[in-house]
Amino acid sequence: MAELNFNPGDIVVLHLAKDEIEGTILENNDSSFVLLKLKSGYNIGIPKENILASTLVKKFKEEKGNEHVPIKSGAKSIGLIITGGTIASKLDSRTGGVHPLVNPAELARFYPELFSKVNVKKVEVPFKVFSEAMSSEHWIALAQKTKAMLDDPEIQGVIITHGTDTLHYTAAALSFFLKELTKPVVLTYSQRSVDRASSDAHLNLQCAAQMALSDAAEVMLVGHASVNDDFCYALRGTKVRKLHSSRRDAFKPVNAEPLARVFPDKVEFLSSYNKRHSGKTELDISFSDKVALVKFYPGQDASILDFYALKYKGIIIEAAGLGHLPPSDAPHSWLPSLKKHIRNGFVVGIAAQTVFGRVDPYVYSTGRELLDAGVIFLEDMLAETALIKLGWVLGHYGWKKNVKEKMLENVAGELNDRIVL
Repeated sequence: MAELNFNPGDIVVLHLAKDEIEGTILENNDSSFVLLKLKSGYNIGIPKENILASTLVKKFKEEKGNEHVPIKSGAKSIGLIITGGTIASKLDSRTGGVHPLVNPAELARFYPELFSKVNVKKVEVPFKVFSEAMSSEHWIALAQKTKAMLDDPEIQGVIITHGTDTLHYTAAALSFFLKELTKPVVLTYSQRSVDRASSDAHLNLQCAAQMALSDAAEVMLVGHASVNDDFCYALRGTKVRKLHSSRRDAFKPVNAEPLARVFPDKVEFLSSYNKRHSGKTELDISFSDKVALVKFYPGQDASILDFYALKYKGIIIEAAGLGHLPPSDAPHSWLPSLKKHIRNGFVVGIAAQTVFGRVDPYVYSTGRELLDAGVIFLEDMLAETALIKLGWVLGHYGWKKNVKEKMLENVAGELNDRIVL
């Protein structure tokens, strides 16, 4: 077996019996094989006994950049909040994984386009977690940090970097927590890390900066409008959903038009929006975690309602069709259980599991039975947004007695009178 002289992070060519493979050596606890990251981004393991020789292409060197944060004369200032996600990460050449970017100077090295457009007056890192590990505690902390930045008269808008998996939940939460919003709050992301040639991070951040300086006093999600690097969409925080696991244009508006088409150097508004204004943003972070989202499926036993009614204050059901559950004459009807628990104060809201469209209790008798039982039909509200809104409504002392009115009150653009698409 050949003597191999390289270290994690080194770029090498491994000479095999019938092939030569170039890549970056990764850290590996198994001494019997070499772990290699290929130029394509994939990792492979090669048994050491199959390697005849190796050639060092480039020795790993720890990056030490300038710690200076650039200040652009005459540029407007924004606030930047980093919560994690791929957009705030870079490849670690030694491990093959990514590590977080939290230092403003390091961010400036990776995203010079952002810092050439705006002055990042303040950077906050309230936490660093995967978005799927977030809870209402994180949403509340994020709302508090955002509110503090919005109150700074020099800051024109706030950009929040976030992981994609639960970004639409956070966007909905901030839409309800930040009332009478005075300036733009822009959440952005990337599906691919900044060190990859196909990264969407650069365009997304440039577009986010444009929206943070715009006239739209909205909680918005800004990201690729297509798989191409041409422009982004700005999407209202209560009307957006992640609809693809890996595409760069993973987020789409639901039952709504995009607020704007956003380019690195301009914004073209496409629909009406709330405009920035003087005053103070109001923080309203009352929230109850005793809510759940339940997806109905054929043959589902109504006893699931007994479980939730015992431990929770309310649920949102993703119902079939126009908001349908098994009717009174079905062998597994949900109506008796729903009536019992709703009489005891349990709140049940219905949203469409079709994602697009709206629920309507008046088309079929099934819907009318549910309406008579006290179920709240939530129009065209997204199920995820409805879950967040129900937690927010039930978190307010005294609102329980008119929860239906509160759920059907259009607070942050979560409801449309009619859908025109």
